[in-house]
Amino acid sequence: MTEENKEVEVVEEVTAETTVETTVETTVETTEEADRPARRSRSRKKRIDTKEEKPESEWKEQVVQISRVTKVVKGGKKLSFRAIVIVGNKKGQVGVGCAKAAEVIIAIQKAIVEGRKNLITVPIFKTTIPHPITASSGAGSVMLRPASQGTGIIAGGAVRSVLELAGIENILSKSLGSNSPLNAANATLQALRELTPFADVARKRGLTIAELLN
Repeated sequence: MTEENKEVEVVEEVTAETTVETTVETTVETTEEADRPARRSRSRKKRIDTKEEKPESEWKEQVVQISRVTKVVKGGKKLSFRAIVIVGNKKGQVGVGCAKAAEVIIAIQKAIVEGRKNLITVPIFKTTIPHPITASSGAGSVMLRPASQGTGIIAGGAVRSVLELAGIENILSKSLGSNSPLNAANATLQALRELTPFADVARKRGLTIAELLN
């Protein structure tokens, strides 16, 4: 074999080796690029929500009035806020709270705490009250009368708020005297406190509730 033929064979072998190496490198690069999103997806961790839903409280609060109060002191006038809040669970328990503070939010919070301390139990008979009653607080008084099914709450202002949160659905009322929301709320609370259930009256008379009602 001549020298020219040997040189041609060597050149062909070198070019074949270089083509094989380039193909191997390209395949390695493509496989690495294909694996990148898979690695990224593996590295990402799923977020797990650990927040627990708090059970909704049965107690409801309703703000009746927020007023600005001025107190004269030695250095001048001291401004504060007074909040009147009605607290109830619409199942026969209701209370009225009144508190003062330098900020409105703090006054409402203090009034809610005060209202929960003064809770009373209301004797409800067939979505209304057992008997008519009138009570007063300060210069204001409230008259309450039982109502038939479907009448609704015929009341307004603080009286309506107290009756709604107490769980009464049908009642007639009339606010007399002072128009102060605090007096009206306290008078309504006093009237509900003085109600006598049919069971107590029947026990005192030695009768059943059916005999008493008939």
